[in-house]
Amino acid sequence: MKKLLIFYIIPVLFISANKICAQEVKKLTFEEVIQISEEQSPQALMAKHRYRSSYWQFRSYQAQFRPSLTLTGTTPDYSIAYDKQYSYIDSAYHYVSSNTMSNLGSLALTQSIGLTGTTIALQSDLTLFNDFAANARDPRKYITSPISIGITQPIRKYNTLKWQKKTEPLRFNAAKKTFLSNIEGVHSNAVQNFFSLALAQINKQISEMNYSNADTLYRIAKGRYQLGTIAEDELLQMQLSWLNAETARKQAVMNLRDRQIRLRSFLGYNENVTLELILPINIPDLQVSESEVLDLAMANNPDILNQQLSLLNAQSSVAQAKASKGLTASLTASLGLRQQNTDFIPAYQKPSQQQRVRVGFTLPILDWGLGRGRYKMAQSNLELTQVTVNQAYLDFQQNLFLDVAQFNLQKSQVEIAAKSDTVAMKRYEVTKQRFLIGKIAVLDLNDADSRKDQNKRAYVMSLQDYWNYFYNLRSLTLFDFINRIPLETDYDKLLQ
Repeated sequence: MKKLLIFYIIPVLFISANKICAQEVKKLTFEEVIQISEEQSPQALMAKHRYRSSYWQFRSYQAQFRPSLTLTGTTPDYSIAYDKQYSYIDSAYHYVSSNTMSNLGSLALTQSIGLTGTTIALQSDLTLFNDFAANARDPRKYITSPISIGITQPIRKYNTLKWQKKTEPLRFNAAKKTFLSNIEGVHSNAVQNFFSLALAQINKQISEMNYSNADTLYRIAKGRYQLGTIAEDELLQMQLSWLNAETARKQAVMNLRDRQIRLRSFLGYNENVTLELILPINIPDLQVSESEVLDLAMANNPDILNQQLSLLNAQSSVAQAKASKGLTASLTASLGLRQQNTDFIPAYQKPSQQQRVRVGFTLPILDWGLGRGRYKMAQSNLELTQVTVNQAYLDFQQNLFLDVAQFNLQKSQVEIAAKSDTVAMKRYEVTKQRFLIGKIAVLDLNDADSRKDQNKRAYVMSLQDYWNYFYNLRSLTLFDFINRIPLETDYDKLLQ
């Protein structure tokens, strides 16, 4: 039986030892957590992929202004049918049986001009036509157009490329700024998760120290009660403090585990990593001015750029609605060479000139006010957008000034909280010693203990507030106020 018990215990101990060895403890400073969050957190990776999407959207826009070479074809195109043909003999239409097959290939070099909306095309065509119903000895016929140049010019039409030339560069610039702002948002989340875990660690330390103190004081109180130097209600109060300290200790352990999981998940670590955080003791001696922050925010903030983009889109909609309600036309002209022959090489020899000019137009005569209604709707939307943008600017400025004032206040708040923490700890030690010699009551000791814990937590939370406001200002302005440089990144590296 003992041998069997040993047989089961040894593997269990071996597995437990492996788990303990596999558990990695990482001690991280505040700066390291910020850096890791930027490099490998899921939120940073999502920001990177959003930028990639915007980049390829901008590349697609740029491709519209570059020459495009396209090969198109139809092979085969076979048909057996009755075709309607005009006969000059009797001046009448007759249906004639046809049995044809054609193969068409076309190579076209096209260039768009954004300023005018013009499209220019250089084209070469080759068609192999077979008329199986003809009585000719060779039913084949090569129809060639070695080269032709064509132009299409819209007249009084909405020019999509012209407006995209205004909106797309602004949209891409806003995407770059949005990526930087999103990274600062990642930093803000790192601040939140860092100090949540740091506070949980401190709460655990406080709970363990409080439990140790409560246990010591409870044992001393029991001895005094037996000597008759304290009343029963004081003994019960000490016992209650001891029980509450035990409950708080267990709750602190659970909270620490929860915050561990949250920060570990945020940084992309697995469950085999245990994090221990080192609080940032020093903070920058930094004050910012409202005017500088406002100028930087108006130049760099992606929300401001998106407001400008909304206004341009509304103006574009007005231009589109205005163009569609009146006369629109399109001019198409082409000039080239053409030839045909039953043999391939002669089909390219001595080509004859061909040319074509066509003007098409559209003029709404009776649309029951549809075009005018769309135009008025677009105008109304533009006016609404202007009002919304102006209000957004005002709200943005007011909130920005408040953020600046709050940030400038935080350094003194941290200093006061640090001093209060030191004083509260010293007061508790003095009060504890006086209680041990019977100079003060247990209620005074509990009050000092409570104030000690409150001020320790308040100090950590003041640090959190400082860094929250710091990275909030960086997100709004995309500016590094410590090194006095704009926030930048290697955008080419993001595409790798």
